[in-house]
Amino acid sequence: MKRTESLITWYGELTTRRHLLKRGGLFLVPGLLWLMLFLVLPSLVLVVVSFVTRGAYGELEWVFTIENYKRLAGFTLFGWTADYLLILWRSIVVAMVTTLISVVLSYPLCFFIAARSERNRYMWLTLVMIPFWTNMVIRAYAWFFILSPEMPFAKLAALLGCIPDGAPLYPNAFAVYLGMISMFIPFVTLPLYAGVERLDWSLVEAAQDLYASRIRVFTQAILPQTMPGLSVGIIFTFFPAMGMFVVPDLLGGAKYMLVGNLIQQQFGTSRDWPFGAAVSMGLMVLTMIGLQIYRRKGKEIQVV
Repeated sequence: MKRTESLITWYGELTTRRHLLKRGGLFLVPGLLWLMLFLVLPSLVLVVVSFVTRGAYGELEWVFTIENYKRLAGFTLFGWTADYLLILWRSIVVAMVTTLISVVLSYPLCFFIAARSERNRYMWLTLVMIPFWTNMVIRAYAWFFILSPEMPFAKLAALLGCIPDGAPLYPNAFAVYLGMISMFIPFVTLPLYAGVERLDWSLVEAAQDLYASRIRVFTQAILPQTMPGLSVGIIFTFFPAMGMFVVPDLLGGAKYMLVGNLIQQQFGTSRDWPFGAAVSMGLMVLTMIGLQIYRRKGKEIQVV
């Protein structure tokens, strides 16, 4: 007995489920091809390159080995060293501090913008978005001028004895954090503002009427409502900050290397592509682990 497929209605059109699945597949093909070409294929090439050997002149020798990953773990010809692991750890710490300070600064900024009139609100949002209109390298070079010895900040630091007279406020960790935070504050502020703007103030008033402290009002009434925007801001800040190399390279100097600078160095001056690919894979693994941890912790926070 021949089986006939039932007809269904889709937006006023009479069709079958099989025809609907075929049409949906055709719509998915361009997106899947785009992901395969620009995401999956480069990642697979990176995986393969991370297992090959570097030649004497920087060329790739197709002799597969795990020496690049052993070197990343600290095992060298002269014994074990923690240099590369310290670079990875420093990158995580810098990303965490950058994200934390950006979140702390973004909350009052979002509430300030949300309290403005509708006309002024868009003006302030435009000011927040202005850094996106300027190249990141140009913004990093702007800090050279701001932190130069001729500017009041360096003169004040020299007067307080923090730096020698006539010295700039770079290269050091302070300049790196300052540049990183200025780069990533818009990435936290914009998604967080969407949650602050839609805040249900009746819940906040209810918490205040029940004599909740300011901390409990924030954690119980404000934070859960802004959590979706905050989650997006944290993801957009923490993981790109781990791979940042422009700001640490310009404002931190050679003594403050992060994993992004290490990757740039291997693919650039050192011409050690296999080890650079191995470091890139290590960064990708750290990113995936971080996303999984944040996904689980984020669910726990929302439940609480």
